[in-house]
Amino acid sequence: MVFHYPNGKKFVAVNQRQNNQVTAKQQINYSNRGMTLEEDLNETNEYYLAHNIAVVHKKPTPVQIVDVHYPKRSAAVIKEAYFKQASTTDYNGVYRGKYLDFEAKETKNKTSFPLQNFHEHQIQHMEQVLRQQGLAFIIMSFSSTGEIFIMEALHLIQFWNRMKNGGRKSITKKEVELTSYKISIGFQPRIDYLKVVDQLIEKA
Repeated sequence: MVFHYPNGKKFVAVNQRQNNQVTAKQQINYSNRGMTLEEDLNETNEYYLAHNIAVVHKKPTPVQIVDVHYPKRSAAVIKEAYFKQASTTDYNGVYRGKYLDFEAKETKNKTSFPLQNFHEHQIQHMEQVLRQQGLAFIIMSFSSTGEIFIMEALHLIQFWNRMKNGGRKSITKKEVELTSYKISIGFQPRIDYLKVVDQLIEKA
């Protein structure tokens, strides 16, 4: 089965990409990238749900199927499909009667967080959530240093508008530290971001 991203590029599974690497060291490095933050957040959300703390889920990626084969009357095999461009953010849910909506992003950069990690429609979506008095934020990971921060959407929008007005195309690490909340990795839950959400609710 062939999947395509919205730009037409073929989707290649992680294990297949790893097989294309030249050395074992490159394979190990690749396998530790990309999905780590997402996996930790999914595990955290499962913990919250199991302990009746919050209901937060990752939004499924919309897929458009373009080629289906029917080898049997009772079975269908998808031969080709495209990942559609997601129109909102990664996660949403409810906690303490508040609507939560957030995006999770990683970077290997040590001194800044590239704004190219985000899309215009995601910024617009977070603006809409804020207008409805929901809590919108981003969870950003500096994978090379193991640091994780929560930045309120309000600040992200300000940095985004700065870029659109001709300013820098990234958020400096210092700016992240000044405008965000740092989260430590734990055991259960892995990324206890609701501790920060509690603070956001109290100051709202």
